[in-house]
Amino acid sequence: LFLQEWDSARKVARSHILDTFIESNSGKTGPELELEFSQGASLFLARLTAWLRMTYMYGTCLDKLLKSIGIFLSAASGRRYLLEFLEIGGVLTLLEILGLNHLREEDKRESVKLLQLVANAGRKYKELICESYGVRSIAEFLATSTSTEAQEEAQLLLDSLGRGNPKYQNQVYKGLVAVLPCSSPRAQQLSLQTLRVMQEAVGEAPGGLVEPLLAVLRSVHLEVQYE
Repeated sequence: LFLQEWDSARKVARSHILDTFIESNSGKTGPELELEFSQGASLFLARLTAWLRMTYMYGTCLDKLLKSIGIFLSAASGRRYLLEFLEIGGVLTLLEILGLNHLREEDKRESVKLLQLVANAGRKYKELICESYGVRSIAEFLATSTSTEAQEEAQLLLDSLGRGNPKYQNQVYKGLVAVLPCSSPRAQQLSLQTLRVMQEAVGEAPGGLVEPLLAVLRSVHLEVQYE
């Protein structure tokens, strides 16, 4: 009945369905979600991801859609949901959302949170994000975002991608250095905090990256100089 209701609903009705789903199912485990949907939770996730791919360019209910998908991706004992989301190109869709200037910062922040869930699932998932040119997209978002909360979420994601991911460690390091010339002192500070943690693992800065690091010493912002 729930799936039939979704299939026949238009935009406003679907928005209400998402509100109800988020309120009723936040924090549930995989088995609990299966119980909720009579062993058909994957069918609802498939509908959510299909609607996301069709509408994300327009921002239709985007924050609610991403939060609903997040309930599946964060569910304990729900690894199958993550795999199903990745199979339909979920990572590329999330990264594309970050690059769309007309979308709201809150929507992009929700997208970053889902990418964190993917990255935190293990090394091969971090590699998938990096293979999809994710480091560049996330670093650009960190550099251009006007929301402190969104910048902090982007920092957490880059920090996660820089750990336990030896194949792409230098790529993450370079991405963080690329943030330094931006005009946001907060983004510079967050980038430097992560670089400082990574420095031990990376060793000597990769070629051509020392100059941008030294340039931030001329910053008029004391918190940037401190880092």
